[in-house]
Amino acid sequence: MPRALPSARRRGGAPHAKPRCRPSYKLKCLDPNASDYDRIGGSGNGPKYTGLVKVVGPDVFRLDADHDGWGCERN
Repeated sequence: MPRALPSARRRGGAPHAKPRCRPSYKLKCLDPNASDYDRIGGSGNGPKYTGLVKVVGPDVFRLDADHDGWGCERN
């Protein structure tokens, strides 16, 4: 009889766990269910706000205006 593979739960995670943070952004944990983020202290209207983030994937919140890989930089 073939051996059954261990389930994902026994290996430490649910098989289809939702991410806690948006994977495109590092340094801060941005809510993956948020509709928008803007820079703290900026002119945006949220509903969520963040400080400096490293953009490592699609910039869905358009935080990296100058496309240098950093979002919410203070000028």
